[in-house]
Amino acid sequence: MDKFDEMRVFIRVAETRSFRRTAESLGLPRSTVSEVIKRMEARLGVRLLDRTTRTVAPTLDGAAWHQRCLKIVAEVEDAEAAFAGGAAQGRLRVDVHGTLARHFLLPELPAFLAAYPALDLVMSEGDRLVDLIREGVDCVVRVGQPAQSDLIMRRLGDLPEAVAAAPGYLERHGIPRTPDDLEGHRVVAFLSSKTGAPLDLSFIQDGREVTRPLPAALTTTGAETMVEAARRGLGLIQVPRYHLAADIAAGRLVEVLADYAPAPSPVVALYPRDRQLSPRLRVFLDWLAMRSFASYGPSDT
Repeated sequence: MDKFDEMRVFIRVAETRSFRRTAESLGLPRSTVSEVIKRMEARLGVRLLDRTTRTVAPTLDGAAWHQRCLKIVAEVEDAEAAFAGGAAQGRLRVDVHGTLARHFLLPELPAFLAAYPALDLVMSEGDRLVDLIREGVDCVVRVGQPAQSDLIMRRLGDLPEAVAAAPGYLERHGIPRTPDDLEGHRVVAFLSSKTGAPLDLSFIQDGREVTRPLPAALTTTGAETMVEAARRGLGLIQVPRYHLAADIAAGRLVEVLADYAPAPSPVVALYPRDRQLSPRLRVFLDWLAMRSFASYGPSDT
C-alpha cells in the first residue's frame, strides 16, 4: 500500500471514528487498517488518533493531517479524471444551507447518483461561514448575497419570499393590507447568523425596500420552527415561500401582503477561486442549476 492509499485509509478512519467500520467499508482486514495508522504516525512523528475501547478520534495534529489528506486526495483524483476523459469520480464534499437539501436536492438525488456511480457525495447542512480550503469542502450552497470576495459564485436561482400567519392569529390581530397596517402585530423572527440580531420584516413599497421592526413572540434560527410557531398562532413570519406552500394550500396559514413581497433571495453556490473546477464539482453544479428554486411562487396556491 503506497502513501496515497494510506491517506485514503486515514481519511476514512478519521470520519468513521472506527477501525472496524473503516476496514469493512474498504474491504481490508482490521489489522491492516491499524498497521497503516501506526506506520503513518511513526513516519510523521506525531500521534494522529486518540484511541479508546469504544472509539477513535483525531488529535489536533490528526485533524490538521486529515484536512491536508483530503486536499491531496482530491487533487490527485481531479488530475486522474482529467486524463481519463473527465469522468466524475471521487469524494465531493458540499455544505447546503438550511432545508434546501430536503426540499430541492434529495427528491432528485437518487437519479443524480445513479448517473455518476463513481461519485462519493458527502453533504453537510448548515448556514455558518465555512472555510472551504481548511475544511476540505468543495462548495457550499447558500441563500442570500455572500460577503466573501475570495470565492467564485455561481447563481443557481431565486427563492420568492412570503409573509403568512395562522387564521386564528389574523382573526385576533386583523389582516394587514399594507405594511403601514402592521402596528399592533407581532412576529416570529429569524435570528441572523451574520449579524446576531433578529431580522425585520422586509417589503417593496412604492418602488423601494422598507423594513418594519415588530416585537417578537419568539426568535429562532430555524425556518421550520418559525413555520410551526406560526401554525400555532404566535405571529407573522417571513420565510422563503417553499416553506409555506403546503400550509397555505391546506388553509393552515394565510399569506398576507403579497403585493409588497420583497425581492427574491438568490441561491448561490460558492467554491474556491484558486481551485480548478473538477469534473465531479462541475457535474454537481450543473445539476444544481437545473433545480427549480423558484417553483413555489404565488400561482401554486
